This record gives sequence, C-alpha cells and structure tokens, in this order.
Amino acid sequence: MRIDLNADLGESWERWRSGEDLALLDVVTSANVCCGAYAGDEDLMRVTCEAAVPRGVAIGAQVGYPDRENFGRVFVDLAPAELTGEVVRQVRALDAIARDAGGAVTYVKPHGALYNTIVDHEAHARAVVDALLALDVPFPLLGLPRSRALGLAIEAGLPVVLEGFADRAYMPDGRLVPRAEPGAVLGDPDAVAAQAVRLLGAVASICVHSDSPGALTLARAVRAALEQAGADVRS
Repeated sequence: MRIDLNADLGESWERWRSGEDLALLDVVTSANVCCGAYAGDEDLMRVTCEAAVPRGVAIGAQVGYPDRENFGRVFVDLAPAELTGEVVRQVRALDAIARDAGGAVTYVKPHGALYNTIVDHEAHARAVVDALLALDVPFPLLGLPRSRALGLAIEAGLPVVLEGFADRAYMPDGRLVPRAEPGAVLGDPDAVAAQAVRLLGAVASICVHSDSPGALTLARAVRAALEQAGADVRS
C-alpha cells in the first residue's frame, strides 16, 4: 500500500538553522513549503526547495491566511475574491522559486485556520478551488476527508488527496480537535506511530507537524511504523 508522508517546512529560520527542517527532509516524502503569508520568507522558501529537490522530496505550496501575527491559525474574514487572489499569488511565488531550484510545486495544501475553515465554510472553500482553477497547472488539493473544499474540487475536475494526521487528535465526526483543547496535539512517538498505521487505507498522505515538540523523533517513528506495516512510503 502506497502512502505519502508530509511535513510543514520553511516556516522558521530558527528551525532551519538548528538543522531540524533539513533532517525532516531526509524522513518525509513531501514538503509543504510555507509561501510567506503566515510565516517564512522568500529566502527560506528558496533554501527549503533547494534542499528538497536533490532528496526527491515533492514540493507542495502551503497556502494560508496572510496573518503572521497569529501564524495563520486564526480565521480571517477575507472577501472570497481577495482570498482567491492571495492563494494564486502564494502558489505562483513558490512555484517560481521551486523551478529555479530545479523542481516545481506539485500540490497545494492549505495551512492552519484556512485548512479547517474550508472543511465547511462554503465561500472560502470555493475561493480556494477558484484559485486552483485560475492556475496554469491543475494542482491536487490536499485536505481532510469530507472537506467541502475537496468536494468542490472534485466537482470542478481537480485531483484531490485525502490527508490524515499522525500527531493530532480527532473528534468523532472526523475533524481535528481544536489546538486550544487539551490533548489536541499528540506527542508520544508510539501513539503517533500507531495512529499513522491506523490511517493506512483511509488516506493517501499522512502529516507530522514540524513545529510539534520532538517532531523529528515523531516523523522517524511514523515512517518506521508505516514501513514495518508493509506500506510503500513515497510521494
């Protein structure tokens, strides 16, 4: 069974200089590269892409609300047309940088509040799909199963990728437990690895957050568990 392992990268110069982001690129198969809206900058996008390409790690555009103060984790009530333009701008900016590095953007993944908002917010879900339709390449959209945005993308003829989270707790309806609630972020490597294995067959890509405590240990545990379960881990 084939499964992709992704992580959010290019969000922090501190993590880059510590070597954490670089080490994660040796574990994951896809990198959700921050496009500078909620964190990061063009130089960080560039070094991340330059490191991902020779490792064969797929580059994804991690788009989000333009809200650096809250790290993109708070809903921003943008007009749909404005949000569409923002997503288009972010993807194009990263794709240009990725191509300079010898690669290219291969998928789009919303970040934080935008990711969770478009599960059921019709206007913002449509705005994101409209952005993908406005781009020259029909990029796949990564998202939560049963997300409204994924449904709209499928209706528009766009490819989608169902995503699961190894290090996040789920509610009974399949949504993620809000980060402000106790137990929302899982930190035990054995529990995180076990959840990743349980997700096999239900999703096509599994995420481990790079800003979680011990992210590298968690990612390594997840990859090892997936491979031990017989999964073909690749982008």
